[in-house]
Amino acid sequence: MATLTEKIIAAHLVDGEMVPGNEIGLKIDQTLTQDSTGTMAYLELEAMDPPRVRTERSVAYIDHNMLQSGPENFDDHLFIQSAAADYGIWLSKAGNGICHQVHLENFGIPGKTLIGSDSHTPTGGGIGMIAIGAGGVDVAAAMAGRPYYITMPEVIEVRLTGRLSAGVAAKDIILEVLRRESVKGGVNKVYEYTGDGVQTLTVPERATITNMGAELGATTSIFPSDDLTRTYLASFGREDDWQALAADPDAQYAKTIEINLNDLRPLLACPHSPDAVVPVADKAGLKVNQVAIGSCTNSSYVDLAKVAAVLKGNRVNPNVSLVISPGSRQILKRLADDGLLSIFIEAGARILECGCGPCIGMGQAPNTDGVSLRSFNRNFYARSGTASADVYLASPETCAMTAIHGVVTDPYGEEKFQGIQHPEAFQIDHNLFIPPSEEAIGQTDLVKGPNIKDCPVGQPVPETLEGQVATHLEDNITTDHIAPSNAKLLPFRSNVPYLSNFCLTPADPDFPEKCKAMTGAAPVVVAGENYGQGSSREHAALCPLYLGVRAVIAKSFARIHKANLINNGILPLTFADPADYDLVKEGAKLTFKNLPAQIKTGQVDVEVEGLDRPLSLKIDLGSRQEDLLLAGGLLATIKAEQEK
Repeated sequence: MATLTEKIIAAHLVDGEMVPGNEIGLKIDQTLTQDSTGTMAYLELEAMDPPRVRTERSVAYIDHNMLQSGPENFDDHLFIQSAAADYGIWLSKAGNGICHQVHLENFGIPGKTLIGSDSHTPTGGGIGMIAIGAGGVDVAAAMAGRPYYITMPEVIEVRLTGRLSAGVAAKDIILEVLRRESVKGGVNKVYEYTGDGVQTLTVPERATITNMGAELGATTSIFPSDDLTRTYLASFGREDDWQALAADPDAQYAKTIEINLNDLRPLLACPHSPDAVVPVADKAGLKVNQVAIGSCTNSSYVDLAKVAAVLKGNRVNPNVSLVISPGSRQILKRLADDGLLSIFIEAGARILECGCGPCIGMGQAPNTDGVSLRSFNRNFYARSGTASADVYLASPETCAMTAIHGVVTDPYGEEKFQGIQHPEAFQIDHNLFIPPSEEAIGQTDLVKGPNIKDCPVGQPVPETLEGQVATHLEDNITTDHIAPSNAKLLPFRSNVPYLSNFCLTPADPDFPEKCKAMTGAAPVVVAGENYGQGSSREHAALCPLYLGVRAVIAKSFARIHKANLINNGILPLTFADPADYDLVKEGAKLTFKNLPAQIKTGQVDVEVEGLDRPLSLKIDLGSRQEDLLLAGGLLATIKAEQEK
């Protein structure tokens, strides 16, 4: 009666009981990092000082910070390369492709556990992995051989029936789930896909769905491993890594979502949230300035072959800039071999490097007040690099049709997309991988450029904490708000002191200066629902930590960000009565007394200047998290253990 999720978790359980809501510890088989978060992860690994990584496979990818407009990014790459050599980690060099696409092709194994310092790590669920996004310090701890802890999730069944119609894509399936569940509906849940409709979806299509499951706030998403999974792995010469995996026929789920694929129509997400979903037909005719196709969501061979089917014999509309970024070097090579790259070029598309690029705001920012249609996973405010732009999300099919017409165009019924298949075999090219060398492990000096600064470390919780509200924020504040990462700032992700000057500025331009001006009181952030949604970047905890923030009081938190706050010794507090959110104004002085003892009860009363009663707050922690928080976080705990 077990779900597939429960089977894999049970096989990797090292601590706790598999009861939804309980904290559990998992043995981690594989890890991945990318260069935007990897520098911090490897600085943290260095502080933990293991002789080598203890996982079956760890891979460091260079795919985010590849715009080398100054020395900072290349310096980070060299640091990561030296850390990979010293600790026994595979390195995927710049140009090799996007971490999730490349990992799926080369290293992902059904039934294994994977955590990555990127929130879209659940892409691996497309081949039947338990793949979870995490903060860098959690990934470093897993590389050092420690368990990874999560709240045991509820398992939600998404039962697919029927078959997608012409012009309807896997992207539309996950957009439909987002329309129903919202960006906060998946917290502490796993979405497990079942039903006859699963057999109609290739692994790249499944991976699109599990990738964007991150936008639900879910722990992860997963598909069974079946004959189609076997075929996919065989195309990359990895059939021996395959095993059949599925839920028991009588598995019990917390909830079932029914989706008849026959009934789906092309969908798109409107600004500025992936769950603001409407039919493409509702926006048909909207003038578009830019179309961007790629990202870890939709950069597979089949995705881009469908784009080529539309572009063949056509020209990109003269009022549209079309950019395409293939997901991996192997895909780029196959596109070239099959003549599809020439179709892109002849149609007037701009071909970008195999990397994240515009999806993370690294180049290709839209024009002022522009409209950009993208096959990406996020359209948060200002993430594109242009705050005034409207960014929509849709399938590659919708994007391609729009690119040639210049206005949003519904691809429903378009026969050009029919019959496009995943290749039976790819030419295997590992030239941009550097595998571990036993001679280098433990013998390599870490290369640190001048922009690489030490990671801040949290402090133990004091008996009494005097605080002051530095900012009062709305719902759905994202990690892009908290730690912006546009093309100008991404090179400084290894320099928290510098990056902290921009902390929360998209939501409150004066926040860093207000924090710096506070004397005798720790800055406190007050926010609404789903605080910290989006990326796994722990910079969204490290930058506030550097500015002196000791607590965040919110109506609710996104899963990864809450873990990152705890891992850095920042209190994640929620209102016992959400109506009290309106009572704690910016500038209010707060006094927390007997704080460690209160934390252990799960309820924290705080005195608020001007209120005639204490404010009741909740703090939901397992015993392990409680110990971490009281000690100042995970890295502080590990460093204290080493000093004993």
